[in-house]
Amino acid sequence: MDKVAILIPCYNEEKTIEQVVKDFKKHVPTAKIYVYDNNSTDKTTELAKAAGAIVRHEYSRGKGNVIRRMLREINAEIYVMVDGDATYSAADAPAMIKMIEEKRAEMVVGDRLSGAYYTENKRPFHNFGNNLVRGLINKIFKSDISDIMTGYRAMSYEFVKTFPVLSRGFEIETEMSIHAAFRRMRTENITISYKDRPEGSESKLSTFSDGFKVLGTILYLLVVYKPMLFFGTLATILLALGLIFFIPIFIEFLSTRAVPRFPTLIVSIFTMLIALVFYLVGFFSKISLVKDAREFEYKLVTVALLKEKL
Repeated sequence: MDKVAILIPCYNEEKTIEQVVKDFKKHVPTAKIYVYDNNSTDKTTELAKAAGAIVRHEYSRGKGNVIRRMLREINAEIYVMVDGDATYSAADAPAMIKMIEEKRAEMVVGDRLSGAYYTENKRPFHNFGNNLVRGLINKIFKSDISDIMTGYRAMSYEFVKTFPVLSRGFEIETEMSIHAAFRRMRTENITISYKDRPEGSESKLSTFSDGFKVLGTILYLLVVYKPMLFFGTLATILLALGLIFFIPIFIEFLSTRAVPRFPTLIVSIFTMLIALVFYLVGFFSKISLVKDAREFEYKLVTVALLKEKL
């Protein structure tokens, strides 16, 4: 088992990967540096090897697919995940690693938003998107994660081996944050240095298409992790609509003993029945989550015992 593993997912980063590897070798000299190439068509792999990284491959496109393979294949006491585009500083890694070593955290989030991100990042919609996602997740999951979508994180063995990677693309960071918040994995925020990509290096992140994927991921994980909130809200809305249509008909029925708008009555009752179904789905899903939480605690113990054997 490695003491510290630096994980660098890459796709066409020949402009920066050599410098990134060298920087981490300088600031974390005892770490093993893994570069996972995702079908690059340039010299990313050759330059990474020349700089001293261990190069492996993931042929299914998407950052989530790359991270999934990394976390599955590598065993380490501490993992540092970072992008290969030279936007993050390797000088911040020792402080992040120390937080994991001292057991203060199971995940350390490299917080761009409290530092130079707003001035260095030249994509204004990214700032808006980051704030929107951060606000939604912290509100829904009652967490205090400063940068939900950062690509710079340190993680413990326990976090990595209990994290089920479901996302295929750039939604992976959001999924990590929600997993930590929902599973009550100790999370710390550390303000990091950030700079925009160097000239000639292009971002693979699409502001709008990947942004909508992230929001879709939040909605999906809300259904999975907070079913009573999701289905209960839908049930309340449908119940209110059903009552709005039903009450006037009922009042009129009490006065005339007749139902002049029979189709409206049917629609209102049907709407309230759907509301009841949504409420029951949320209720039984929540019960299922209680069982899942118990199994997760058992899994943590199992992972801890496995770590001792490695």
